Amino acid sequence: MNKSRLEAFSDGVFAVAITLLALDLAVKGPDSPHPLAWQLGHAWPSYVAYLISFLTIGIIWVNHHATMNNVRVVNRTLLYLNLVLLAVVVAIPFATSTMAEYLSKDNYSARVAAALYASVFEAMGLAFALLFEWILRHDNALHDPMPAAVKNRARLRFYGGQILYVIAIAVAFLNAQVAVGLCAVTAFYYLFERSGPVPGLDDG
Repeated sequence: MNKSRLEAFSDGVFAVAITLLALDLAVKGPDSPHPLAWQLGHAWPSYVAYLISFLTIGIIWVNHHATMNNVRVVNRTLLYLNLVLLAVVVAIPFATSTMAEYLSKDNYSARVAAALYASVFEAMGLAFALLFEWILRHDNALHDPMPAAVKNRARLRFYGGQILYVIAIAVAFLNAQVAVGLCAVTAFYYLFERSGPVPGLDDG
């Protein structure tokens, strides 16, 4: 199967998802009873949600690019696993806008919104884990297989980040803002984690 079609389709989905994040940065404008400066300041949850989600999707795209760059042979299983990941990626803008709407509140709905946000990121991590396991189990389909001696260490370091999302889901029902902060911390973890699902990523 042609790997370039998988990459082109995936890049298009990532581009749409990351673009949709900006739609929630709008303010009401002159029709609002409040001045523009107040509107901009009052929209801080949208800025926070945008930055975390943009960073997270960007990291997913970088890791996905590196992973697919290392793949030599594409089969139907990999195509379907990739679709699972993309299905979650396109849900991130929905979770982001929902969280932004409630983040400044201090009520049960705000905590549910934060739990939803962290849950979508956890689902994204699990979907990427499926791709990761496919990579680890199909050395013959790769240009540069990961040495057997380091595969389990790579699993531990990758899945370690997923624990943070699980903690964020639980914390969300106590404090929404702390849970969102944990999602940001997890994004930075994967930003610097280089032994995870990116065996084709060079250090240049």
